[in-house]
Amino acid sequence: MKKHLLSAGDLTREEAILVLDTAAELLGVARRPIKKLPTLRGRTVVNLFFEDSTRTRISFEAAAKRLSADVINFSAKGSSVSKGESLKDTALTLQAMGADAVVIRHHASGAPHRLAAADWTNGAVVNAGDGTHEHPTQALLDAFTMRQHLTALRGSQARTSGTDGGDLAGKRVTIVGDVLHSRVARSNALLLHTLGAHVTLVAPPTLLPVGVESWPVETSYDLDSALEGADAVMMLRVQRERMNASFFPSAREYSRRYGLDTARMNRLPDHAIVMHPGPMNRGMEITADVADADRSVIVEQVTNGVAVRMAVLYLLVGGSESEGNA
Repeated sequence: MKKHLLSAGDLTREEAILVLDTAAELLGVARRPIKKLPTLRGRTVVNLFFEDSTRTRISFEAAAKRLSADVINFSAKGSSVSKGESLKDTALTLQAMGADAVVIRHHASGAPHRLAAADWTNGAVVNAGDGTHEHPTQALLDAFTMRQHLTALRGSQARTSGTDGGDLAGKRVTIVGDVLHSRVARSNALLLHTLGAHVTLVAPPTLLPVGVESWPVETSYDLDSALEGADAVMMLRVQRERMNASFFPSAREYSRRYGLDTARMNRLPDHAIVMHPGPMNRGMEITADVADADRSVIVEQVTNGVAVRMAVLYLLVGGSESEGNA
């Protein structure tokens, strides 16, 4: 593994599979009476969140604590950042406290890259979402969830047969909705391409970013046709907080053309799964009955997120420790 995890595109196929296989091993920790491993005892993980988050911050906190790391949660609200302190000074302060890993979410695209490139911290930098750019650990947990449901070989069965644990080569994934503002869509497009999956982005023309033709995906404006033969469909939240203009006529019109309801879900193959990175706008991009349907794996994505983030921290921080002692 590299020192930092900044982009899903930075991961080779072998590195991505290493994270997924490690997460599969760590997933069992959640089922134990005592959900703790001593792996990162004595290490400090800082959650540096300049943007509101619930799932991602709690998931990283749970992951670090289950590996026995000391966790410092930093929120921009009520901190010196609200008084004008720069990212550099905040990072230097955290470094003085001995941070071994900094998990950063920032409203500005590229902030984690700046933090890593400027050497303001000696620890590993993990991108937990930067602007409308990327969210690599979300893509990893999505791929992990797909692999659990869509591949025949997994776990010890796969290792016995000498495979990589069941990759996603040839699987068809349809990602639907507000691609323009979605860091999840970009990271998933990059990672799933690396793992050999075929990705189709479905959105209104106004919600596809400039330059999407350079992404390793196909694009479509027709949801119904894109659902045919899909192994997984991922609905994206309409991020109204990032919109300063009218990107579609109305919520009702958007839901009619790009929302996933029971009728559309029934067009999917029997084995296909329904996903959503959360938080959901029930009744907008996904109806309540679809979100709660048997083929929905939305809650499972949250569970898998802790295991995947444990794997990332273990490989970045625990790995550096073992290498340093070698």
